[in-house]
Amino acid sequence: MRYAHIIGWGKSLPEKVLTNDEIAQMVDTNDDWIFARTGIRERRIAGDDESTATLALAAARAALETTDLNPADLDLIIVASCSPEHIFPATACLVEDALGARNAGAFDLSAACSGWIYGVSLAAQSIATREIDHAMVIGAETLSRFVNWEDRTTCILFGDGAGAVILGPSEQPGGVLSTVLGADGSGAHTLALPAGGSRMPASHETIDNGLHKIRMDGRKVFRFATRVMRQATIEAVEKAGLTMDEIALVIPHQANMRIIESAARGLKLPEDRVFVNLDRYGNTSSASIPIALCEAFDAGLVQPGDRLVTVGFGAGLTWGAAVIQWVAEPVPERRWRNRVRAVLYLLARIRSGLRRFWRRVETWLFRPPAPGA
Repeated sequence: MRYAHIIGWGKSLPEKVLTNDEIAQMVDTNDDWIFARTGIRERRIAGDDESTATLALAAARAALETTDLNPADLDLIIVASCSPEHIFPATACLVEDALGARNAGAFDLSAACSGWIYGVSLAAQSIATREIDHAMVIGAETLSRFVNWEDRTTCILFGDGAGAVILGPSEQPGGVLSTVLGADGSGAHTLALPAGGSRMPASHETIDNGLHKIRMDGRKVFRFATRVMRQATIEAVEKAGLTMDEIALVIPHQANMRIIESAARGLKLPEDRVFVNLDRYGNTSSASIPIALCEAFDAGLVQPGDRLVTVGFGAGLTWGAAVIQWVAEPVPERRWRNRVRAVLYLLARIRSGLRRFWRRVETWLFRPPAPGA
């Protein structure tokens, strides 16, 4: 039997930090009020030269650095995001091009904060069925670009960042043991960005009415989240043939400390078995779980053989959970490997430029004859 293991991981966060005190200068709030209701102290905000694609690319490169792989070894790139670079083309295609992952298929996945788990589920199944060997799953967001900075109920919540994992095949039992995915579109209105799609394309009216900004019914989302976080975790653990006592660590979507605490109480989990970095990054949507996974490993909280649960919920409404048995350890750093990758990234830029140039030449050489010619 073939298993899909996480063999690489990396994250990328903007340098700019936005604290609660700084937000209090924009809207009627304060640090105590925000922290008491959310558990957030600060969040990262993308700079003018940063975007979902640049953060995703940086996380992707960081993940490759923990492996022996080169970009050409990747068969699939999935970018989970609800703040993609464009409606189309896919952000994943931009990452593929910049990496030089010339053998990889690439697409974006929109399941909001549950997106990374959805992506891991799809990638793991593709590996287990021998359709592919190596997949990169990235969660990347720049939600600060879609926040209404005059709405204190939502602007305090969101931050920017990206996290990536690489999955690869192994005959060794472990890796992604089970996944559970769910959706309930009847709650779509409770958390949404109304305009910008085909239903409500951009216009003066949509801009004037703030319809390109995040809107949320916080109470309804809270009740939904506390229920599905617990249910999805239990279902995924049972599907893996395990009990909660065999789970070393739960890494939840970092949305709100009250939601995390409520889910932990429902699962009867002590504080030290639930990883939280919400206070430093806020809600980074699809990026929150892979960022937290990287930080949990870096902190020594994840050891080979440990079984983890990642669980999240998001707009849609969607939810998902995955049970993962951790096996990988980072590959020892070798300077020559980093030099090789640096050359490969340079060659990827040259390759991309040459392909764009050839398309212009091809268009000129093979342009159709004028009508009536």
